[in-house]
Amino acid sequence: MQEEKSSTHAQRALIALRKRILGGELPGGTRLFEVALAEELGISRTPIRAALSRLAEEALLDRAPGGGFVVRSFAVADVVDTIEVRGVLEGTAARLAAERGVPPPMLAEARDLLRQIDRVFFGQSVDMEEYSKLNAAFHRLMARMSQSDVLCREIERITALPFASPSAFLDDQSHQAALAKTLSAAQDQHRALIEAIANREGFRAESLAREHARAARRNVEFLLSHEAALREGVPSLAILSS
Repeated sequence: MQEEKSSTHAQRALIALRKRILGGELPGGTRLFEVALAEELGISRTPIRAALSRLAEEALLDRAPGGGFVVRSFAVADVVDTIEVRGVLEGTAARLAAERGVPPPMLAEARDLLRQIDRVFFGQSVDMEEYSKLNAAFHRLMARMSQSDVLCREIERITALPFASPSAFLDDQSHQAALAKTLSAAQDQHRALIEAIANREGFRAESLAREHARAARRNVEFLLSHEAALREGVPSLAILSS
């Protein structure tokens, strides 16, 4: 019972701290102290320590030389490089899926997800929360299509980074029309990618997947091109140091 309670507290601490980091409340360079956090959240130090270790695994925290943790800062170059790596991994997964062949039920599942994504578009607006959920499911399915446990693990690891997921930086509420256009184009790429895999076109599938991954990079570049006052509407940009 005590172990279950500690696990629940650790999960609560993890969610609270992750939200504060991604929202900019705890900017890069902030030193985190177990005792202070335990008092603030009203729980013991053990679950706090577990939550901090997990956030370090997610690359949101760095271990300080003298012990403890520091909130990590990310440069725009980190974002660009990580998205490129994700594109390479997803491109390889798409090529293997096309070369090895995908079972019909899995292709049917992918096409059903595409139909569900179509329904989140409303003219010049998009249900971002639903889109993010369905888009993540589509990309997980794409990785599974490769029939490679190694690729699935590596893609899962890199997309765990807050700025590397397929739906990174889609929390902007002030430029819905522009994002709707971008996401509509991304949906067209989804369809082309599935057809390339179904037709066993490995090179085309890989090229489409790599290009598709760069959509996240274009989202970042679009958001960073605006004045700081406009960027305040995108909480996830708070993790960037420049």
